[in-house]
Amino acid sequence: MDDLLILLVFACCVAAVLSALAWLGVRGRRRGVGGEVMGPFEEMWHPSAPRYRAEIRVQEERLVPMPSADAKDQTP
Repeated sequence: MDDLLILLVFACCVAAVLSALAWLGVRGRRRGVGGEVMGPFEEMWHPSAPRYRAEIRVQEERLVPMPSADAKDQTP
């Protein structure tokens, strides 16, 4: 009986940790801070992830923001 209880507690702890990581990943991606929060965990499962994140950062910096419709009306 004790072995079953130990196994059940262990399984619940693993499930809680995995659920927390999944929730944190979804929340981070929605807010746009996934790289900073989930970076170490992502590197464990996807070793080339830092290279892809750096490439995405470079591409985001290259993008020039489009002027708004209001700015076109105000130019002489």
